[in-house]
Amino acid sequence: MYKVGIAGATGYTGLELIQLIHRHPQMTIGWLTSENSAGGALADVHPVPWDYPLISLDEAVGRADEVDVVFLCLPHAASIGPVKRFQSAGVRVIDLSADFRLVNQSIYERWYKTTHTAPELLTEFVYGLCEVNRAKIRNATLIANPGCYPTSVNLGLYPLAKAGWLGNKVIIDSKSGVSGAGRKTALTYQFVEAHDNMTPYSIGVRHRHIAEMEQVLNHANGHSGPHRFIFSPHLLPVNRGMLSTMYVSAPAGVTESQIRDLYAETYAGEPFIHLLPAGQQATLRHTTNTNRCAISITPADPTEPDGADYIIVSTLDNLLKGASGQAIQNFNIAVGLEETMGLL
Repeated sequence: MYKVGIAGATGYTGLELIQLIHRHPQMTIGWLTSENSAGGALADVHPVPWDYPLISLDEAVGRADEVDVVFLCLPHAASIGPVKRFQSAGVRVIDLSADFRLVNQSIYERWYKTTHTAPELLTEFVYGLCEVNRAKIRNATLIANPGCYPTSVNLGLYPLAKAGWLGNKVIIDSKSGVSGAGRKTALTYQFVEAHDNMTPYSIGVRHRHIAEMEQVLNHANGHSGPHRFIFSPHLLPVNRGMLSTMYVSAPAGVTESQIRDLYAETYAGEPFIHLLPAGQQATLRHTTNTNRCAISITPADPTEPDGADYIIVSTLDNLLKGASGQAIQNFNIAVGLEETMGLL
C-alpha cells in the first residue's frame, strides 16, 4: 500500500486526487496540505464525508518520510521550492503545475514571466504524457504532469507529427470548463459572467500552453519541426470538460484511410484513447468524468474525402485526463502497477 501526500488538496485537482485515491486499491492518504485552511479539516472546505486534517506545507515537508509520493497541486511558480525540498527528502514527486514541464529554462521564463530558481532539476523531470513518454515514466521519481490543453492537443496531433504529416501551420480552437481556471474569485469565473456566455482569451500566439505543444510536437519525429501553432482557448460555461478542434493539412497523396490507420497503429492497445469511427464527432460527453481522450478525424471537404485538409477533434475531462487522472496514471506506470488501476 502506497501512502500519498497531496500539497494543495483543497483545489479542484486536489479534491479529484483524493476521490481517485479512495478508489485505488493500492493507495491511501498520508497527509493533505492547505495554506488557507491549515488547522481545519477537508470536510470544512468541501461537502465530503472525509474529515482529513489539513496541515501547512512546512509541516508536510517535515513529515515527508511518512509518504511514498507527493502530488503537488499548487499554482504555477509555487511548486519550485517544495519540489526541491521533497526531492531532497527522497520522496517521489508528481507535480501538476507547469514549473517542470518545460526542459528549457529560457522558454519557461519567457512564457511564465518569472525566474526559474531550480533550473538544474528541469532535465531530471520526465514529462508525463503517458501515451507518448511511457518508457521514460517507468521508475521515474520526478514527473511533470502535462497541462490540460496540451494533453488534448498533443494526443490529438501526435500521430501526424510523428509521421511527419503535420503541416507547417496548425490552427487550434479549444474550449474548457470553468474548473480549468481553479477556484479563483476573479470576475470572469463568477456565475453571472460565465453562465450563458463563452469567452475567448489569450488567443493567437499568446497562451503559455503553446510551449508544451511545441516541445512535444516539434520533436515528435526526432528533429525540430517547423510547426507554428495558432491557439485560441475559450471559457466554456460548463463545470468540467475540454474540447480542442484542430485544423491541419496533410501531405499530398495521404488519404483519410491512411490517416485513420496511422492513429489506430499509434494508439493500439492504449486503454484511455478512444478513436471514433468515421462519421462520429468527439464530444464532451465521450470523456467527462473519465480518464479517456476521445479523438475524431474528419475530412474538411466532404466532396474531397481524401483532400489535404482535415479537422481533428480531441476531448477530455480537464480535471481527470487533463490533471488528476493522468497524475494517477503516471504514478501507476512509475511504480509498476497496472496502468488503469483506480481509473476504470
